[in-house]
Amino acid sequence: MKFLVSLVMCLTTVFATAQDQVVQSNLKGLLSHQQSQIVDLLNAFSEDQMDWRPAEGVRSVREAFMHIASSNYFLASGMGFETPEDVDMNAINNTTGKENMEAALNKSFAFILDKIGQINSSDFEKEVDFGFAKMSMLSAMMLVLEHVSEHKGQLIAYARSNGVVPPWSQ
Repeated sequence: MKFLVSLVMCLTTVFATAQDQVVQSNLKGLLSHQQSQIVDLLNAFSEDQMDWRPAEGVRSVREAFMHIASSNYFLASGMGFETPEDVDMNAINNTTGKENMEAALNKSFAFILDKIGQINSSDFEKEVDFGFAKMSMLSAMMLVLEHVSEHKGQLIAYARSNGVVPPWSQ
């Protein structure tokens, strides 16, 4: 009987903990999917197409990809997480070469995914101030996904304008 009670208590604790992380797990899954598609899209462009821009004063292909990477760090810092010491926020937007760009994107996604996993559900209502807006921690977490999705759409338009078919559309 003691074994059965102990087993039920352990399973209840595990289930409660798993439920507590359901939002974080779902956001991480969605962001991981976005990451995969963004990296695939990066690799679909040629190196020569990286400096294409639709008009003067608008981000180039390369700048749009690197904006995603730098914004992952920026948004995490707004949620209270320090940017890693080996990340130069001033230089990240100047990254060139598809290999370097892919590494920068993957590193920024690994960072933001890890930080989202560290957020406790009890902190969802905590206020976050990005300077341009105040919102709850939960809204800030969703902002990360929205921002990445917005720029993936921008890059899809850039790709189509350059005759590049997103790999998942082929």
